[in-house]
Amino acid sequence: MIISASRRTDIPTYYSEWLFNRLKEGVVLVRNPMNIHQIGRINLSPDVVDGIVFWTKNPVSMLDRLSELDRYNYYFQFTLNAYDRDVEPNIPSKNNIIIPAFQKLSQVIGREKVIWRYDPIFFNDRYTMEYHCKYFKVLAAKLGDYTEKCTISFLDLYRNTIRNTQPLNIQRETREQQFEIMQRFSDIAKKYGFYIDTCAETMEFGKLGISHAHCIDRERFERIGKCKLTIGKDSNQRTDCGCAASIDIGTYDTCKNGCLYCYANYSHKTVMKNTQIHNPASPLLLGKIGEDDVIKERKITSCKECQMTFFDL
Repeated sequence: MIISASRRTDIPTYYSEWLFNRLKEGVVLVRNPMNIHQIGRINLSPDVVDGIVFWTKNPVSMLDRLSELDRYNYYFQFTLNAYDRDVEPNIPSKNNIIIPAFQKLSQVIGREKVIWRYDPIFFNDRYTMEYHCKYFKVLAAKLGDYTEKCTISFLDLYRNTIRNTQPLNIQRETREQQFEIMQRFSDIAKKYGFYIDTCAETMEFGKLGISHAHCIDRERFERIGKCKLTIGKDSNQRTDCGCAASIDIGTYDTCKNGCLYCYANYSHKTVMKNTQIHNPASPLLLGKIGEDDVIKERKITSCKECQMTFFDL
């Protein structure tokens, strides 16, 4: 089993104490987002957890506690964009905090375990083609030695996203613009020693040597853990998503980053209301177990096949 922590919220930034408590106790409770009274009890023992993917924009609160993850195979999906506070209002200084955190994380755990994400890309009067290319190069120069690849995607306009991004006056990019920016980004990436792939994009960029990403990546976990995994594609994700199956332990409407393009938050007001009932000692990320709640044990097993062959070495 692979744990996703989390597509729904930035656990490393805001809920790392809760996370370490859950790993120490070896169990977490997760509400079904489609049925809030249905709660899954998930075993977090290293015996059954084959890997953990951490999704974050700021892992600073975890940096001094990484040794507590030694029993697990894991890597980080680290989003670092060139947007300002009109788009990402609660992200600390990129130059003073976020970039150094990326570099330190990579130095501690290895560049193969820190995936840079530059996503989502959108265009408007300020964030033009030239803006993105200029600052992608600036970031690449600072991050190239600390990662193997950068995963890129273009903005998907979900209902929440359309509402929340109205002040930005986003201009929908054309296929020609998508191809141009990917070509320019690819050239920059090669210069600084990493490669690019795309997250859940329908457009093919194979002519540029750019493939589709597997953000929850079975092969990366096999390389990190030196053990084969028998795990399939995640059927709960979009058709163009290449991720392996996983269990997400996050909760929607709890991320305080406040990024206007976020699909996981309904509104800032909802997030602030929800985060008031977070308890780091609780088995649930949010709130308490109620009288109407039903807890069911998720049947979970390891997917490891640890008899490596000669061709796997």
